[in-house]
Amino acid sequence: MPKAYAFTEHGGPEVETFLDLPKPDPGPGQLLVAVRAAGVNPVDWKLRAGKRRPGQGPLTGPEALGSEVAGVVAAVGPGVEGFAVGDPVFGNPVAGGYTEYTLIPTDIAAHKPDALSYTDAATLAVAAATAYDGVRQLDLPAGSTLLVAGAGGGVGVAATQIAVHFGLRVVGTASAGKKEFVESLGATHVARGPQLPERIRESVPGGRVDGIFDLVGGPDLAGVAELLDDRTKLVTVAAKDTVAELGGVPVARARTAAVLDEVALLAVAGVLRPHVTATYPLDRADEALREVEGGHARGKIVIEVSG
Repeated sequence: MPKAYAFTEHGGPEVETFLDLPKPDPGPGQLLVAVRAAGVNPVDWKLRAGKRRPGQGPLTGPEALGSEVAGVVAAVGPGVEGFAVGDPVFGNPVAGGYTEYTLIPTDIAAHKPDALSYTDAATLAVAAATAYDGVRQLDLPAGSTLLVAGAGGGVGVAATQIAVHFGLRVVGTASAGKKEFVESLGATHVARGPQLPERIRESVPGGRVDGIFDLVGGPDLAGVAELLDDRTKLVTVAAKDTVAELGGVPVARARTAAVLDEVALLAVAGVLRPHVTATYPLDRADEALREVEGGHARGKIVIEVSG
C-alpha cells in the first residue's frame, strides 16, 4: 500500500506518524495522482491541530498531511474530461499530499507546463494561488504602495513578486535576517520588532500605504492598519476572525483551475520564482513540517516523494 505521512487524531506533532494507507479510487470529477512532490504549508499543521476546513466533517480516521501536490495522473474518475492517464498535473488534493498517491478534483487541478519542475509546481496551489487571489482582491492601481506583512514566507514571497509585476511599490516586513532575501524580491525590507508602524511610516513616501496583505496577524496588525486611509484595502490570511474589527477582510480564495493556470504561466515566465529553499524525501516529512511549523522557514519547503 502507498506510504503516507499522516495524523491519527488532532493534537501536536506527537499525533503524526508514517502509515500505509489504501490507494484511493477516483470518484466523479477526480484524478488519482502519483505524487512527485508536495508543498509544505502552515495550514498543514493547523489542520492537524484541529482546524477543519469549511464543510469538512470530523476526523474519522488517519488523514494524510499536505494541501498542494504535483504529480502524474494514474487514473481518472467518471465524467472527467480534459485529463488523461500520464498527464503531469498539480493542484489541491482531497486526500492529503505527503503520500505516494492522492486524489485531486479537476476543478482545482491544472496541467503542469513542461518548463516547470514538479518541485516548483508543488508550491503553486496554496502559497502562490493565495498570493494571487489576495493581490487581485486588493485591486490597487500601478504605482500604489503595498505592505506585505510577512514577506519572507511562502505566501509573502509570491505576493511580493506578483505585486511588483503588477507595478506596485512593495514594502515587506520580515525578520532582520531575511533583509537581503526580501530585497532580492524587489521590496523594501522593514524588520519586524518594536515600533514597527513607525519604522514602516519612515520607509514609505508620505508615511502611508495604499494596501496591506497580512500574513502574520498578531498585535502589530492594529498599528500598521493605521497607515491605511481605506481600511477595506486590508486583507489577511492570518487574522480572519479579528480583521473585521479593523475594517479589513480575509483573503477571498478563488480555488479554481483558472487561477492555477495563471500562476503557472507567471512561474514559467520567470515573474514568480517559487524560491524552494529546502527539499526533503517523504521519509523525512516530519522534519519538513517542523521547519515550517517553527515559523522560521524562508521561501518554500517541498517534500519530494518520487523522481
